[in-house]
This record gives sequence, structure tokens and C-alpha cells, in this order.
Amino acid sequence: MSLSLIIGNKKYSSWSLRPWLFLRHHDIEFQEVRIPLYQAGSKAEIQRYSAAGKVPVLWDGELPIWDSLAILEYLAERFPQTQGWPEDFAERALARALAAEMHSGFMALREHCGMNVSRTPAAKALPDAAKADAARIDAIWRECRQRYAERGPWLFGRFTIADAMFAPVALRFQAYALPHGPESRDYIETVLAEPAMQEWLAAGRAETEVLPQFE
Repeated sequence: MSLSLIIGNKKYSSWSLRPWLFLRHHDIEFQEVRIPLYQAGSKAEIQRYSAAGKVPVLWDGELPIWDSLAILEYLAERFPQTQGWPEDFAERALARALAAEMHSGFMALREHCGMNVSRTPAAKALPDAAKADAARIDAIWRECRQRYAERGPWLFGRFTIADAMFAPVALRFQAYALPHGPESRDYIETVLAEPAMQEWLAAGRAETEVLPQFE
């Protein structure tokens, strides 16, 4: 097996989930290397795989690729049968813009609604910036589903890199009972019902490490 994916805790690591979900959705064989985060020696262990010192990291033979979006782009090229982006030129541009927005934005929502797959769903008081992030995401999902619903249940009909990027956010919407419309509700249900996501959730809930900053 030439592919190895180094990830953090499945309970907490949203960035690890993104390429892991893409690989599992497409039944691509890989070795999983899990390194619990924020433990003694965690940073040094991660740096064995990437000088950046962060997860996820993909190794393809002797080639390391780090950063979730870079890994997803690489996998789409390495395995063209996955059709990581929409075929249409304009739709591909839109999907890339949305993936990039997810990659670099929504900092308030990330800060106040960290991923925790074991959290009992419940609303919490949020600052206006986090509410604005949630509203923007709800609008993205609504517009994509209204435009592409006839093609299938994912943002652009079929599963793409954009879905891998937004999947952890669907978990946040459920865990923090964030307000959303019917299109987003259907999309969240699609993400949660994905077999690979169910596999990740079960493994995350079985983990024993507890990170208070994410509880």
C-alpha cells in the first residue's frame, strides 16, 4: 500500500476528516496513522511525517503532501475516477471558490463551535460573527441544493471535494443546533448518512482522549 494518511483524533480533528472522508467514500485503500493531539510528544510525532507539524499529512510512497485542501487536490489528480471537481468549467470554478472559502474563512464559527462528535446536540450562545458565519454557510448550502438538487443529494449533485470540505461543518450544525433552512437540513442529513461518515463518527465516539478545550 503506497498511501498513508496521518490524522489526529477522530473526535475532534475536522481537518483530518476531510481527506479521510474523500478516501473512504471512494474506497481508495490507505493506511491510517492516528496521532492523538495535544498529548506529550504529539508534536514531535507529527513532525516525523511533516515539518509543518500539523495533521493531516498524506504520504504517497516517498512523497509527503500536507494541508487538507492540497491533499484533496492531489487525490483528485492521483485518482481521476473520483472526479473530485464538477466537470463543467463554471461549476468547477464555483466549487473551488467555495472550498477555498471554507479553507480560509469562518474563523468565528470554528472558534466557538469546535468539532466534537460526542457532543450532545444543543444550542449555545454565540457572538454575532459566529452567527454570521453560520448564516453564510446556510446560504451556500441552500443555493447549491436549489441549483443542483435534480442531480443528486450533494452540493453539486454528486460528491465532490466541496462536500469533503464542508462535511465537518455539517457536524457542527447538528452538534450546536445552528439555525438553518430546509435545504441545509437535507444536506446535513445526507452528510450524516454517508457510510464513511458513520464509520468516522463511531470511531470518534469510541476514543478515550478528552481535550477540555473542545468539550
